[in-house]
Amino acid sequence: MLNVVVMVSGGGTNLQAIIDAVDNGTITNTRLEGVISNNKNAYALERARIRGIPAQCVSPKDYEERAQFNRKLLEAVDAYEPDLVVLAGFLVVIPPEMTAKYKNRMINIHPSLIPSFCGTGYYGLKVHEAALERGVRVVGATVHFVDEGTDTGPILLQKAVEVKQGDTPKELQRRVMEQAEWKILPRAIDLIANGKVTVKDKKAIIAQ
Repeated sequence: MLNVVVMVSGGGTNLQAIIDAVDNGTITNTRLEGVISNNKNAYALERARIRGIPAQCVSPKDYEERAQFNRKLLEAVDAYEPDLVVLAGFLVVIPPEMTAKYKNRMINIHPSLIPSFCGTGYYGLKVHEAALERGVRVVGATVHFVDEGTDTGPILLQKAVEVKQGDTPKELQRRVMEQAEWKILPRAIDLIANGKVTVKDKKAIIAQ
């Protein structure tokens, strides 16, 4: 059984996709141990509580020094003894200690086809604004392992989404969530839970 901790900052739509996938059997061999947010007002915390999943807020605003927050965040994650940490819209820089400790055991969902529109400054609606400004025809989402860089870890899954003429950033964001993010993130967790994923030479390999 794969013990999973999900880290969120906002509404938690990807968290809900994970919860639903566990409930309907799309994700197998997995237990959601806890949800952590840096935002006490994140609706994701309520989603977790509705489902009976332990949920808590660890906010950098509550600590005078970043190092203290980093330590408390790692302690909160460790307390759940997770096999996998899932970043599902977590908008805080992950402490290097956590990245090192959970190497190849932490994944992130990013709303673009990496390496396009990723890295520092590309998050949330900003990704879709940049894609539309550039005039690309295809966007999408990527699940990747988290390393010491920003969106630079081994790519696990990607799914493309067509850009439609007249799309607004919010319309495009919603379509990418519905057609890509909510599908490949649960799929990635299920693959890992069933021992289908290995990482070698900075590349994720999926067993056939």
